[in-house]
Order: sequence, then structure tokens, then C-alpha cells
Amino acid sequence: MNWTGKDMDTYLQQKEYIDTLVIPLVKVQTNMDNIKTSASSTEFIMHLASLIETQFKGRMMFAPPVVYTSKTDIVQMTHTTLQEFVDTTFTHVFFLTTDHAWNEIDMVGQVIWMPSIPLESMDASLRQSILEDQLRQLLPKFTEQWSKQ
Repeated sequence: MNWTGKDMDTYLQQKEYIDTLVIPLVKVQTNMDNIKTSASSTEFIMHLASLIETQFKGRMMFAPPVVYTSKTDIVQMTHTTLQEFVDTTFTHVFFLTTDHAWNEIDMVGQVIWMPSIPLESMDASLRQSILEDQLRQLLPKFTEQWSKQ
């Protein structure tokens, strides 16, 4: 389920079944040396989030991506913006990112770091196959947290 009016209506009616919130964390870099890599990483994480959302529509809610830059203090961000997501009624909160820096941050919620794979030059079937492989790697992370419930 996505953070849309229609999906939110469904969530509000069935929130006892939708116990997981996923928040994509997207680092946007605007300097010319990193702008292409940044755009590619964003594309990858958003495609992956879309595939996960499709697979777990009745179990997960996807927040809009939280965008930050190189100058953002991500430690401070965990205590403000991201803490608000953790403080919701969702039992499980996952942060999906391609930025390895999040692995070094002590925070409530599960950080799922995935290395970015450039998708822009792939044909649609290869891109889908790659994303499905990535999803298979993520499944144990979700199920492990769900089994702790």
C-alpha cells in the first residue's frame, strides 16, 4: 500500500493487518561528479520499493521517500523526522536505502541497505529479473522481524 488517499482509506479500515511501514531513504547529490550515480541509485531504490509493495500489498504501507543531501545531518534526522515514523502504530518499521552510511547509525527500526544496481541501460525483462533477485534477498529480513512479533 502506498501513501495515497485511496490506500490510506484501506489502511484505516484494515490497520490491524497492516503492521509494517517501509520508508525509502534517498540521498540526492547535485554535484556534477555524483549526479548520475545519485539518480541511478534513486531509480533503483524506487523500483525495488514498488516491487516490494506489489508483493506485500496487504501487509505493508510505503511512506513517500525521505530525501536528503550530502549536507544533511543524518544522525539528527533519525531523532526528528524518522523518529516520527517509528512512533506510529506500525509494529515493524523498515528503512530501505542504497546509502551505506545508514548502517553506521544507531536507530530504532530496521535499516535495509542494498547496493545500488544501475537499471537505466537494461531492457525491461532483465531489470525485472534483477529486481526479483534483490527481493528474494530481502524476504528473510522481513520474515525474521515478523517472526519476532
